[in-house]
Amino acid sequence: MQPLQDLVGIMDIAHPATFTVTFLLASWLMIWRLEAMLSHGLEGTALGTLIVPYCSGLGNLVFVFLLWRDQGPPVEIMVNSLVNNVTNLTLLLGLPALIWPLHVVMAKGSKTVRREQRLSRLALMMTLAAVVFFTGLTWALGRDGNLDRGDGFALIGVFLFWQTFQVFDVLKHNLQRNTGFGVGFYLDLVLIGVGGWIIYESLDALVTQLSASDAGFFRAEHLGWITGWLLVLPNAILAFYYAWKKRADIVYASQIGDGHICIPLCLGLFAVLRPVPLPGFFLTAMAVMGGAVVVHAVCLLGLGRMPRPVAGILVIAYAAFVYSGLLS
Repeated sequence: MQPLQDLVGIMDIAHPATFTVTFLLASWLMIWRLEAMLSHGLEGTALGTLIVPYCSGLGNLVFVFLLWRDQGPPVEIMVNSLVNNVTNLTLLLGLPALIWPLHVVMAKGSKTVRREQRLSRLALMMTLAAVVFFTGLTWALGRDGNLDRGDGFALIGVFLFWQTFQVFDVLKHNLQRNTGFGVGFYLDLVLIGVGGWIIYESLDALVTQLSASDAGFFRAEHLGWITGWLLVLPNAILAFYYAWKKRADIVYASQIGDGHICIPLCLGLFAVLRPVPLPGFFLTAMAVMGGAVVVHAVCLLGLGRMPRPVAGILVIAYAAFVYSGLLS
């Protein structure tokens, strides 16, 4: 245990850039083993909707615990979740599509391949529908200006129902293909757990420093925005990596599925502990997320891909969101 304690001691006095690099290295460890899970009984969409979100969204769950433990401002949980989800649905799907074509359903291919691609599209449409439901429920529960304990339990309940549905879908897929989870699958889970511990320690040190700062942009007032951007960096790695690998299904599923961790799970967990007030840009964020979902649904259903002009519009929409919520 002494080497681990020494590492924690070093991190407590290190520069914030050290925490960020450590956080990214731990995230890369998790992503490396996630890639291996494709050969351990998981297909692409299931990986993107059931496993990847928990790994890429682990930092958000850690942030909930840290802010509760340190009695931090509850509004920063909402800011963090909104920044995370809007970034996922606009910037991190738009930028890769500007570089590589995100074809979920290819125009050409064998009958079997095209059937698998159409099934992936249906799964993505279901995931997008969940975004609409979760976002709409959060808006409805927050119309009184905050989320209380009852609202938190409602958000957690719908999230657990959704995850139960996803688990049964994966089990059904494996049963149909007569596949299962081998020993390597569980060993990868252990390595992912190690990465999760490192993420916790690095994020703990970073939040502590930001909370104590009152000068410059990197100060307590911008805690939700800064951590929101930091915690989507693993998602950015996933998006660009799988776009380069021409796995548009995982690109979409990982970004959309990660949003379910923040809204409703993170918001629900913190609201059970303490009321969560709404920031001034809440309705703007809701509108941007709703619009992005419509755009993605139209592109997937009508074209089976995201055209570059649409990707550019999503990036511009994200810039407008940042200006409206942070700079205006």
